[in-house]
Amino acid sequence: RGAGSRRAGLGDVRCMAVPASDEQFKEMVLESDVPTLVVFWASWCGPCRMLKPVLDEMEIDYSGKIKVVQVNTDENQEAATEYGIRSIPTTMLFKAGEKLDMAIGAVPKSTLEAMVLKQL
Repeated sequence: RGAGSRRAGLGDVRCMAVPASDEQFKEMVLESDVPTLVVFWASWCGPCRMLKPVLDEMEIDYSGKIKVVQVNTDENQEAATEYGIRSIPTTMLFKAGEKLDMAIGAVPKSTLEAMVLKQL
């Protein structure tokens, strides 16, 4: 997916992360053939919007090596509940159907990179 194929998400800003519903979570995340960064967010969340450029950079920098997926916790409470999301944004890294790592808050790119690089 090139830079021109951006999807709407994370509030009113454009984001390259693919939106996933509760119904799509298993297929898009747990059954993914590449490590998947999942950000749990909500449109009213300021720190979530701050994380958006970092997620875009991660998707570009690791294109073909990882996938970035976003789950709106207001619209998709099942996945958020299953993974114990109590604060947003929460970013989790999944690989081969298992949650391997997580970060809470609008963390710097270096934090997400460290999570990803351990799995590549």
